[in-house]
Amino acid sequence: MRRFMLPAALAAALFAGPAAHAQSGPALPKAPDRLPAPAAKPDEKTRPNTLESLFERLSAAKDEGEAQGIATLIERRWSRSGSDTADLLMSRAGEAFRDKEYGLAIELLDRVLTLRPAWAEAWHRRATAFYLLDDPVRAMSDLQQAIAREPRHFGALAGLGHILMANDDKKRALEAYRRAFAIHPHMEKLKDLIDRLKPDVDGVDL
Repeated sequence: MRRFMLPAALAAALFAGPAAHAQSGPALPKAPDRLPAPAAKPDEKTRPNTLESLFERLSAAKDEGEAQGIATLIERRWSRSGSDTADLLMSRAGEAFRDKEYGLAIELLDRVLTLRPAWAEAWHRRATAFYLLDDPVRAMSDLQQAIAREPRHFGALAGLGHILMANDDKKRALEAYRRAFAIHPHMEKLKDLIDRLKPDVDGVDL
């Protein structure tokens, strides 16, 4: 089986954590001169972003820059498991990944998945580690697990498409790319791949 190629940007950004933000100490409250006015009802801009609302914003993004910012917020949500222990192990797996210790990364991710077997992002990241160890069979298996748990995981869908392309399964690769692109419509590299595959799979309109 030929090695499939993930985009370099995807592999490089896979374990990038959210940017750290400095926290300043709380300011002492100032006594009000008069009673405050009733709080205004929150509008769309002030309501907290749910994962569902982020996907809605992603599909409606006007350009690649806006879409990438929203996709980053989604990926940050995916990177949290709700378990401090699992999150710590994931962080250590990220360090191993950056040090190119992919076997160690897989061992750590094995432990993560024992603790959080429903965590789609852990399956996705272990798939990438398998990919970097030239094991596309297990990479594909883990990507399918990730997609089963989060069908909107555009990174896992794109990765699955690349493996299928390496196996010359153009029809299923195109399906995976189209699913990813429908969720994240500003992934320009996917658009190029879809345009290249369409004539082979769908035929040429005369």
